Amino acid sequence: MKSKFFKMSVMVMFAISTLFAIPQVSYAQLSKKQEKQLQKAKEKEYKNKLKEYQKEGWKLAGSSRSIEVALLEHYARLAEKGNKEIPGEVEQCKSVNVCRQYALTNAQNYYANLVGGKVEGIVTSMLKGNAENPEEEIDKFSGAFKKQVAMDVSGALTESYSIVKNNGDSRQYKIFFILNEEEGRAACERALKKSLKETKLVLNEMDEISRFINENVTIED
Repeated sequence: MKSKFFKMSVMVMFAISTLFAIPQVSYAQLSKKQEKQLQKAKEKEYKNKLKEYQKEGWKLAGSSRSIEVALLEHYARLAEKGNKEIPGEVEQCKSVNVCRQYALTNAQNYYANLVGGKVEGIVTSMLKGNAENPEEEIDKFSGAFKKQVAMDVSGALTESYSIVKNNGDSRQYKIFFILNEEEGRAACERALKKSLKETKLVLNEMDEISRFINENVTIED
């Protein structure tokens, strides 16, 4: 029984580490021609996004800088190893403060659902149908994990820029956050430990799971 529980724990943590294994471009492996093509593609991406914002009436929110500079700085941050974009958006809101809070919450939930879906699939496939691990406990774990990820990842989200546009009597608001993969992984590890404590699943394996996380869970380049 212990080995079966530990196997499930290993599978869960493997899914988390795989989720964060996002390949990075090695410029040393690119030819000069490919480097030029990549640079042109980035410039085109920037120009297209800027045109999209201007055409749709988006304005930079909460900053004295221009949207051009904010977007350039955002892409520069994304070019740094391990950084990932996490969006948050609200379709209708009244005040900017309310807009920001809803957008932040949506960004947290977006990330939690992205991670939680991976974990939920493995937990369900490993334990569903096992009488010793009732389905309600699996559902409880899944819900608790997503909730904890959303809470724990908030401190790891760094706002890059936010934009707003008026839609008559209401506003539409978007925030783009930068999340470092290492900080995101740490948030998931904390969330996993907390959520396991709320269920009967692998509760007796917490020490082994903690050792496994500390010794084996890494972020691949």
